[in-house]
Amino acid sequence: MQVITSKDNDVIKNIRKLKIKKYRDIENKYIIEGVKLIREAICEKAKIDTVIVCEECIKNNTIEQKLLYEIAKYNCIYVSENVFEAVTEVTNPQGILAVVNKNCNEEDINYEEDIIVVLDGIQDPGNLGTILRTIDSVGLSQVIVSKETADAYNPKVVRSTMGAIYRVNIIIANDLVNTIKQIKKHKYKVVATSLEASENIYNIDYNRKVIVIGNEANGISKEILELSDNKIKIPMLGKTESLNASVATAIILYEYVRRKIN
Repeated sequence: MQVITSKDNDVIKNIRKLKIKKYRDIENKYIIEGVKLIREAICEKAKIDTVIVCEECIKNNTIEQKLLYEIAKYNCIYVSENVFEAVTEVTNPQGILAVVNKNCNEEDINYEEDIIVVLDGIQDPGNLGTILRTIDSVGLSQVIVSKETADAYNPKVVRSTMGAIYRVNIIIANDLVNTIKQIKKHKYKVVATSLEASENIYNIDYNRKVIVIGNEANGISKEILELSDNKIKIPMLGKTESLNASVATAIILYEYVRRKIN
């Protein structure tokens, strides 16, 4: 077993570059880390480019043999502990990570789904990851994000998706207004979340709807609001004026689920 012991190794330097969005975009790849995410990547047949394993984990038997057998089918690189520490972004790493090809298909919007979720400038990685996980949980397979939205392949986002990153097609709209106009041509109605709305999430139907979730601080942009067919809000009985973006998304999407199962 050959072990890379230098942080200056070309392969290691290229992997370290993927910590930066610019290089993730150039290479069309991202990093996943930990036993669970890698096991799910294998199960979901994600396009795994390279697997990196810390040699200490082999010596200490901290990675189960079944997983070691599975990753041996891929391009597998073993590194020393200090090299692994140079590529990991986790405080207490499990000693295994992988480079995966992005699954996004920016030209392929699925017009067969009842709901299309659009994110207009979501900034918090935790919010974005949780929203992707929620979209996956309700049986939807795509999300459209504005170019101002946080990078879906940021390691924090990837971890918080809990594997949904492999199943949700992330469509990046360079011109969100134009993208929504194109979707409307397919007989979808646009529903925008707004604190000023007179309708609420229980007053609308969820058939062929685009659900737009806005920026945590500023909400939905004016141009998108002007394209909307309905503006809705979540009714609240307490004094809190607004909800976290990921919580709001979950509440709306599970009203859609409630309608589906009743």
